[in-house]
Amino acid sequence: MVMALACGAASGQEAQGTFDDHQNMMDQLGVKKLRSGPDPKNQTTFDEAIANPFKDSMPDVLTMKDGTKVIRADQWPARRAEIVEDFEREVYGRIPGNVPRVSWEVTASTPGTNGGIATVTKTLAGHVDNSGDTNITVNIQASLTVPARATGLVPVMIEFGGGFGFGGGRGRLGGLSWHDQAIAKGWGYGSINPGSIQSDNNHLTKGIIGLVNQGRPRKPDDWGALRAWQWGVSRLIDYFEANPDSMVDAKKVGIEGLSRYGKAAVVTEAFEPRIAVGLIGSSGEGGVKLHRHIYGEAVENLAGGEYYWMAGNFIKYGASDPLKTAADLPVDSHELIALCAPRPCFISYGMVEHGDAKWVDAHGSFMAGVLAGPVYRVLGKRDFGTAGNYLTDPMPPVKQLIGGELAWRQHEGGHDVTPNWPSFFQWVGRYIQAPPLPATAVSTQ
Repeated sequence: MVMALACGAASGQEAQGTFDDHQNMMDQLGVKKLRSGPDPKNQTTFDEAIANPFKDSMPDVLTMKDGTKVIRADQWPARRAEIVEDFEREVYGRIPGNVPRVSWEVTASTPGTNGGIATVTKTLAGHVDNSGDTNITVNIQASLTVPARATGLVPVMIEFGGGFGFGGGRGRLGGLSWHDQAIAKGWGYGSINPGSIQSDNNHLTKGIIGLVNQGRPRKPDDWGALRAWQWGVSRLIDYFEANPDSMVDAKKVGIEGLSRYGKAAVVTEAFEPRIAVGLIGSSGEGGVKLHRHIYGEAVENLAGGEYYWMAGNFIKYGASDPLKTAADLPVDSHELIALCAPRPCFISYGMVEHGDAKWVDAHGSFMAGVLAGPVYRVLGKRDFGTAGNYLTDPMPPVKQLIGGELAWRQHEGGHDVTPNWPSFFQWVGRYIQAPPLPATAVSTQ
């Protein structure tokens, strides 16, 4: 009875526009005041000389909490579990164990062509069981396109956003869209609508988070939108596993996203072990950028702004009363990249001069990749191949692809991933093979 009243109160207040989810979380945490985040228009924000005040608190990705050094691959699972626990509790939140099941439906199947190659496109709807709270409905929107005459199950790249809204990987380069490039390489492509899983705002008593909580506010270690979006991709992989007639090789599913969806993409690869590869576009704070690299967007910006992407506990690190900073975080973003190892991960940024703002901090993301490198090496894979000092390793020239399974390329464009798709497909072919397309794959239409 008490729970039902709490649910009704939260839902009713939100409907009337009176419920303040952010203040509710601050009250739960005992946070009285937050610091203001850096202003992107203030050029003093972008001073590399003072960008590393918290370097002495940087966590060592290969040191266990008891001080044991990880020097062998068989030690990594235990260290990985420690890192996952810290990220789930303090940064991205935990996915509850009672998330309802999803039933998938193919709502349309349409023949077409990509670059002259015959294809089949399926529109999918993932209906989430809402018998626990019929006031909240969640239907995951996704799409999938594969070569119509593939000789076997194909690898597929899934994009956050895509045809359902803000995506970023949909542009053309030299006349070929990334979709055409994927199909020509024998890959499929698809997209998933994050907003159909959890809206990109502070309405956390709705969407899949609200459905699981039956309309009540979150607890401080509950999942935020980034984990919710990852959960949606995990359920799409379930569909591929259960339906080989989709023509997708469920062991070769990749994820791509730009900006906030770049954050979602790296979170998805880090927490979903079935993801085979990630293309992480200009992800910034909350993505692969180091929290402790103070250059542009910082912890404070998310704590007072898009806090709903994260666990409620993340708000603490932007507080001035009681004071906590990025230095108090038990983890940093290099460890998020490390959770992707040994699987291939391609980190992508553009140029400031062409619109990939200083705000997203390409250098801080490169530094995180350098710090993640030792995990790839201990697992027998190749990292960036730099000297290994994140404070002094220079970034490679624009358009130069570096690394092995962990790769970096800063392209010549702006806030986009389009210019990196050709390099991505050339690179990923080293690690993930697609079945060859027969000559009859070319459409006669």
